[in-house]
Amino acid sequence: MSNGPIQITDRTNGAVAPTDERIPLKLIGAIVAVGSLAFIGILTETVMTVLFPELMREFDVDMATVQWITTIYLLAVAATMPVSSFLKRRFPLKAIFLAALALAIVGSLIMIVASAFPMLIVARVIQGIGSGIATPLMMNIILEQSPRSKIGRLMGVGSLVITVAPAIGPTVGGAVTSVLPWRAIFVAAVPLMLIAMVIGLKCIEQKSPTEAAYLDPIQLLSIVLALCGLVLALNQAGVAVSAAMAGTPATRSAVIAAVSLIVGLGSLVLFAFSSRKAFSPLLRLGILRDRVVLLHLVEYTILPIVSIGFGYVITNVAQLSLGTSAFLAGSLVLPGALVGAVCSPLGGWLYDRFGAVRPILIPLGIAILGPVLLLVFSMRLTPAMLAGFYFIFGFFFALGNPNVMTSALSSIPRQFAPDGNAIFNTCLQFGGAAGTALFSTILAVAQAGHGEEGSAEFMHATAVGGMWTFAVMVVICVVGWACLAAAFRIRSRRAA
Repeated sequence: MSNGPIQITDRTNGAVAPTDERIPLKLIGAIVAVGSLAFIGILTETVMTVLFPELMREFDVDMATVQWITTIYLLAVAATMPVSSFLKRRFPLKAIFLAALALAIVGSLIMIVASAFPMLIVARVIQGIGSGIATPLMMNIILEQSPRSKIGRLMGVGSLVITVAPAIGPTVGGAVTSVLPWRAIFVAAVPLMLIAMVIGLKCIEQKSPTEAAYLDPIQLLSIVLALCGLVLALNQAGVAVSAAMAGTPATRSAVIAAVSLIVGLGSLVLFAFSSRKAFSPLLRLGILRDRVVLLHLVEYTILPIVSIGFGYVITNVAQLSLGTSAFLAGSLVLPGALVGAVCSPLGGWLYDRFGAVRPILIPLGIAILGPVLLLVFSMRLTPAMLAGFYFIFGFFFALGNPNVMTSALSSIPRQFAPDGNAIFNTCLQFGGAAGTALFSTILAVAQAGHGEEGSAEFMHATAVGGMWTFAVMVVICVVGWACLAAAFRIRSRRAA
């Protein structure tokens, strides 16, 4: 680090501006404090999936019911994130932080004392709202307060928080519940959040004034209905297809999916229309008129379908096709997920050093090799091959993809960064929800009518489903890479 301001060139638009290279210690503390809330929220989301069998026994519910613990959490997160831009403009950062903290603590306390399943659902809604506030807040602090020449690596640190939690979630859940009651996870989370509160109150600084922003109830209701409807439609469509292929009643899920899709798309159109007419829109969607930003957003929406869906696909293919134990199946994902998470700051450093194009396109191009190899060897995979090919994807995906949002937001004025942050994080959540729904449906279709679980026919059918899934992953990766290549080509023409 240097000892004073220097001149640097913004590699994305060619502007020259004085920037202080030093990263303030208070900024690091603020990122740690807010990032801890985001980390705990995402960690508990993935931990809960491991607890499904235990929760089904304790609360006497079936699999279709217990899955709502995760679904309702994703709905709450997706519905809250679009409001982050308004919160950033209207309220002080510390007030937003304390609101997210209070929601996270209250949700954890309800989980600890819950004696009925509906109480768990209420707790997950509260925790989802808290996490939906905390994650964009962390990114907003980084975008607003980072030295311009260090923004890439600090955004990488933010991505590290978001990606390492789902990587270790299943392992943490399995380890803790093997020796302690499942509620111990939330007991341990409360003191960690209190420590984060102390750090946050000391380190979070207000660098920009608040505004008299107005929250239009029609816009708020329409975006909440849009996101909840679309996420629910994806979830229930997967359930309906799986049930139909298994020969069980699927009418109820199909009707819910169709109604949710209609409500979601209609509400999305209403939100876009009302935002154009509003004096103080909830999200300033005008930034998406820039084709460079829009193409970045398309990639940032569809690539998480692959990255988050991988965790489901590998663990299920390993168990249902290769016959591994649940513990080994979960361990296959861990190396690739962890190395990818740890490498996010390295990708940010490459962005700061070389600009956007090469540190994004080259790693993401190599990352496509992972699903390509899985597709090629899909009918003769071994657990080691599953882990190794996913490792290739996880490592190079983490080097390139966290820089995509940074690159996109560099194309818009800084005062619109909170809107861009909210839009990109919301689409990230939506892509993740879509990934699990899509790939679970593909596997269910392939397995339908091929005997009982554990039979040779069923294992072969699962391998075929894995082959279809890996083919879809390759297509998604190629489309995402092509969108970025087109965006950089447009940007280059503008610069010329």
